[in-house]
Amino acid sequence: MSQPFRTAKGGRIDRKVELTFTFDGEEMHGHPGDTLASALIANGVHLVGRSFKYHRPRGILTAGSEEPNALVGVYRRGDQTPNLRATQLELYQGLTAISQNRFPARGFDVGAISDLLSPLFPAGFYYKTFMWPQSFWHKVYEPVIRAAAGLGRPPKNPDHDSYANLYAHCDVLVVGSGPSGLAAAQAAAETGARVIVCDEQAEFGGSLLSDSSASVDGKDGATWAAESVGRLAAMDNVTLLRRTTAFGYFAHNYIALAERITDHLADPDPKLPRERLWQVRAKEVVIAAGAVERPMVFPENDRPGILLAEAGRTYLNRYGVKVGQRVLVATACDTAWQAAFDLADHGVEVVAIVDLRETLSENLVSIASARGIRVEAGCVVTGTLGRKRIKAALLGRLMTSGQVASGGQVACDALLMSAGWTPSVSLYSQSRGKVVWEEENGAYVPGKSVQRERSAGAARGLYGLQATLDDGYAAGEQAAKAATCKSATTTRAVATGGEAGSGGTLGALPHDRNASRVKAFVDYQNDVTAKDVKLAVREGMQSIEHIKRYTTTGMATDQGRLSNMNALRIASGALERPMTDVGLTTFRQPFTPTTFGVFATVSRGDFFDPVRKTPSHEWAVKQGGVFENVGQWKRTWYFPKSGEDMHAAVARECRTVRESVGLFDASTLGKIEVVGPDAAEFLERMYTNPWQKLAPGRCRYGLLLNDAGFITDDGVIGRLAQDRFHVTTTTGGAPRVFAAMEDYLQTEWPDLDVWITSTTEQYAVAAVQGPKARDVIAPFIEGLDISANAFPHMSVGQATFSGIPCRLFRISFTGELGFEINVPRRHGKTMWETLSKEIEKHGGTVYGTETMHVLRAEKGYIIVGHDTDGTVTPYDAGMGWAIGKNKVDFVGKRGLERPDLTAENRKQFVGLLTEDPKVKLEEGAQITSVASPATGTPAEGHVTSAYYSPALERTIALALVKNGHALEGKTFYVPMPENSIPVKVTGTVFYDKEGARLNA
Repeated sequence: MSQPFRTAKGGRIDRKVELTFTFDGEEMHGHPGDTLASALIANGVHLVGRSFKYHRPRGILTAGSEEPNALVGVYRRGDQTPNLRATQLELYQGLTAISQNRFPARGFDVGAISDLLSPLFPAGFYYKTFMWPQSFWHKVYEPVIRAAAGLGRPPKNPDHDSYANLYAHCDVLVVGSGPSGLAAAQAAAETGARVIVCDEQAEFGGSLLSDSSASVDGKDGATWAAESVGRLAAMDNVTLLRRTTAFGYFAHNYIALAERITDHLADPDPKLPRERLWQVRAKEVVIAAGAVERPMVFPENDRPGILLAEAGRTYLNRYGVKVGQRVLVATACDTAWQAAFDLADHGVEVVAIVDLRETLSENLVSIASARGIRVEAGCVVTGTLGRKRIKAALLGRLMTSGQVASGGQVACDALLMSAGWTPSVSLYSQSRGKVVWEEENGAYVPGKSVQRERSAGAARGLYGLQATLDDGYAAGEQAAKAATCKSATTTRAVATGGEAGSGGTLGALPHDRNASRVKAFVDYQNDVTAKDVKLAVREGMQSIEHIKRYTTTGMATDQGRLSNMNALRIASGALERPMTDVGLTTFRQPFTPTTFGVFATVSRGDFFDPVRKTPSHEWAVKQGGVFENVGQWKRTWYFPKSGEDMHAAVARECRTVRESVGLFDASTLGKIEVVGPDAAEFLERMYTNPWQKLAPGRCRYGLLLNDAGFITDDGVIGRLAQDRFHVTTTTGGAPRVFAAMEDYLQTEWPDLDVWITSTTEQYAVAAVQGPKARDVIAPFIEGLDISANAFPHMSVGQATFSGIPCRLFRISFTGELGFEINVPRRHGKTMWETLSKEIEKHGGTVYGTETMHVLRAEKGYIIVGHDTDGTVTPYDAGMGWAIGKNKVDFVGKRGLERPDLTAENRKQFVGLLTEDPKVKLEEGAQITSVASPATGTPAEGHVTSAYYSPALERTIALALVKNGHALEGKTFYVPMPENSIPVKVTGTVFYDKEGARLNA
């Protein structure tokens, strides 16, 4: 099929295979190796969408990831992915793409009326326009702004694709695979260093793939690049990542990479992820990201058919596509001339080379003359004609006075422009390095490194093929030596061609047009013009950061790589200050727009917050257990039998535990191993209780405070040996407690010889509670005497459970005789099934978290975070007994001495009984001193826990009440919408106040 702008030969596409794709419903054709952008140009399509603000016709501008105009939506798996860059979107059979930001079509867009009304919408107009009337904001302004915002349409359905995540370490990470990147990779790899090379393009080689003038070691640049990549691929110490963007440079040489795995495939394997996140920790980094060509700022510089000169050259030499039949080249530097020569050599009529400079290279002029190309020195483009595609350019001649005289009109269907090159310093800036102004280059270049990185080649303002190769070799050798202390002799390639050239310009070009009526675009994506930047200065903006936010220049998806330098020059001119005084905007992660899926990886759906299951989970599911989420854990709430609701099931479980025996899965409790000669001293400092004299084989309740003196966690701690403790924490507090311990150990007490290890996942725990608990476990415990005298309450010992090594604790959270059996998690299911059968023989039951809550409330045991609210001290909770009176110090000791924590009327932990034993209070309900308090009357406290107690055959509650310990027997009220409930303050222990059942 016809591709009118495809060259007869050349390029790196597979001409033997033809691919069919559609754009806005029109069927077109291309070849493997094409991008959507190159295929569209081959089919004669330059108009690809509409601009954001003015809905002006826009065409392809670049050939890389900095593309601001050619953002398209792609249909795949029944939904649309918006805002994909056509310059990076690889062509595949059946690709279906649409243009964006237009209605009803890209050729006729009713939104273009905004271009005619543009005088009403200058930069910053929204800051002034939408202030009045205030009532219009929610009813008129915000709905209209929201409807107009954005470019593409978001997907309607959940993401069908999967994403992967990988952690990697290397000695040297090389970002970029152009000449300097390949040279750096070779030099580093030959030392034996572990090297990762990543490049965002589908093929390694960078500029070598489109530079027809370059020769390396007697081979054309693309061939040398392919051979170099082949040598690297054959080395075991090298990892090559194509289609992989280094989008974030973080602290300690941590670099995030996004690898596109299946986006280029027509029918990808559903088992493969769409993208993979590489989280790389590199000892050394070489940034070989190259440089970005700058557009020229002249009136109407945004028409379809106007491209960067290097983009035109890339489409020709790499993709076999002519950007036009009659091409005008406008430039201020030498490199654009080579694009004109390449086009002429492929039969394209280059109508002229228009160069801003008065003095030109005689060699370049001679080469142009030999090809019959007209050359205009001291000449600028002052405007363009055409609507959906450029059809002519207006020229102007620079006068010695600085004015511009009309230079006539040149017909053309494409215009290539180049204002010079800007080093790609985004990643360097992300590493917290500070760029410095280099007058010779007219650009900001990397300065002193903050992290262990170095920039190479064009990324640090060094141009010319041989120079970039040599710089790459040097960077690779230095990085490898710094990472491994090893060196190797690298045979360096010799290049010809690919000269650096000279020249460049910044800011808006002079012209003879009415400045108030023309638009010379600085930021294409956000429709920011040169006069917008000048307006911002007139409005009082002096810092480029303020100008950026006022005009939105540099806030496009390229983060200003195309616009920043021109905007800086225009602003500095308007301010009449040097560019270096205007400042520089900040380059932030990500380097290019990155899918949310890459950040989420597998953390989506059920995996968004990892679901943690205990060893009894599947058994509980089969038994009809009802689950609740506790943190990330799935915990069985209760086990209903036929015909039982939750209340009936919980009442039955509670009675059975009290009368016989119950089995509870306590595997979710946090577990921390504290080991070392100073283990006891460490716990002495962390917890309120004393630990030095606790004998091995014994346990103690531990209370943990924060620095302010408030309770943050609790649990039973068992001393297994003189230098080893088994610490338990609350389910939700495990990571917090471990982090606090690690923090204190590393920052406050590094002198202590102790180490801590989280063992929460190591052990499965079964709690057997009730009068028959010893009878249930006795047949399975070996190696330990568990009789009442030999193994009293608060004991711990090592034993075996049915031959499985276990840690056995005699502790209770129910007030009954209780044991907790800890076995390696892989044996947890076996332990649970064994005990559940034995429990059944003794007329017992398995029980869930709700029953556990009721049983502990009957005994007045607090649950941290449920009965405490972050402002409760041990004294408030009635737990002053848990504070070591002779301890010199512990976390929170000084906090407890604060006057406000010893003041009267602090809320204190008490029990509550309603006058009507059938009335159950609501948790969180406020408590007042009178039945009908006036509005605004402060509450005396609040209910923390409330249950029906089967053992007492009535309701009970726990609460925090001001000065509550001194108010036992006093009546308060709990106001509710229907009535006010009278309650009496009691002690917190409702059942077995003497504690006799612990030794049943």
